[in-house]
Amino acid sequence: MRGLYSLLLWLLQPLVRAKLRRRARTEPGYGHAVAQRFGHYGLPPEAPGQAKALVWVHAVSLGETRAAAVLVAGLRQRYPGMRLLLTHGTATGREQGKALLEEGDVQVWQPWDTPGAVQRFLAQFQPRIGLLMETEVWPNMVAGCRQAGVPLCLVNARMSEKSMRQALRLRWLSRPAYAGLHTVLAQTEDDARRLRTLGATVQAVTGNMKFDATPDAALLARGRAWRASSALPVLMFTSSREGEEQMLIEALQAKPLAGVQSLIVPRHPQRFDAVAALFQAAGFGVSRRSAWQDAPQQADIWLGDSLGEMALYYGLADVALLGGSFAPLGGQNLIEAAACACPVLMGPHTFNFAQAAEMAEAEGAALRCVDLSDALRQGAALLADPAALARARQAALAWSVAHQGATRRTLEALDSVRA
Repeated sequence: MRGLYSLLLWLLQPLVRAKLRRRARTEPGYGHAVAQRFGHYGLPPEAPGQAKALVWVHAVSLGETRAAAVLVAGLRQRYPGMRLLLTHGTATGREQGKALLEEGDVQVWQPWDTPGAVQRFLAQFQPRIGLLMETEVWPNMVAGCRQAGVPLCLVNARMSEKSMRQALRLRWLSRPAYAGLHTVLAQTEDDARRLRTLGATVQAVTGNMKFDATPDAALLARGRAWRASSALPVLMFTSSREGEEQMLIEALQAKPLAGVQSLIVPRHPQRFDAVAALFQAAGFGVSRRSAWQDAPQQADIWLGDSLGEMALYYGLADVALLGGSFAPLGGQNLIEAAACACPVLMGPHTFNFAQAAEMAEAEGAALRCVDLSDALRQGAALLADPAALARARQAALAWSVAHQGATRRTLEALDSVRA
């Protein structure tokens, strides 16, 4: 059956190339080194002695790459002389990943999951170990690593109920892939249960490494300084997804927020221009971060149109609405906001981060809202009550600190794999 899957992916390669060309029109990164996606590198293969030092970390997108930063730092400290092989699937992940590289490291695209591309990738780099961040499990890559003797591990692993049900529909393909992993380290007991249902052998529940990420202190301080100079409290819509900005516009038009500054930070950078145009077409004045110098410029809407500055935006905000949770998209990571002492208002859809959202709500770091209008109402009430806001900020920070330690536990579990 994996042969049929491989044939399908081989036939789809022209469509993949066409899709990358389309994406490159708005995100030029997708047009970079396309041949790498199919296992062609134009480099001499790693010498066996050099390759033994390569630790492969796969972080498909932006969120996984941010989580990988703390893992990579821990690996370098634990294994001096380690070289990093870093792979991604998205342009934003690859751009973020550049900050993790040191001399001698290698950064390439994740290979398309055909047997040929996988074999060329493994022959080129011969990694000592493979560490897949969170969710990325590909059948031919798992089989290829087993054949090549590369222990392939799924770390910081998460699995939602929705993703499990989807995988079970293709169990003839998914079960051998999950069963073929060398090591699985899950974020939570619920994630472990779902992964076992798919055939994985879960060695340990280690927690979520995103709790171990430290916000950029300089950016956080700059954001707080800007907040201190703002005449109005700031309500942020963090990592907003397509469709949610229109929902916000309609909610604001139905009941404008008096005495509150709105800040929007879209999840995907290719949408910055479209989001700005959407608010302007609705009659809102927009000031973009890319045009700011010493402080934000006065406008109805502040638009965070930069990468790598989330700590600045959370420092600037008093409260954050959680993107992806108001449309049925599963929500986004709320841990970074909590680490910056920014309480979160969540919509009804947080299935991608279900346990983190439930824990945050139970410990006062986040509030659950029925819809976006309810979130604006609760946000305004919180901003109008300094004592309640201070308690929420303290609870958010305490929650983020209480759940640290996943990186240390992960590295300890991986010691036996590297031995």
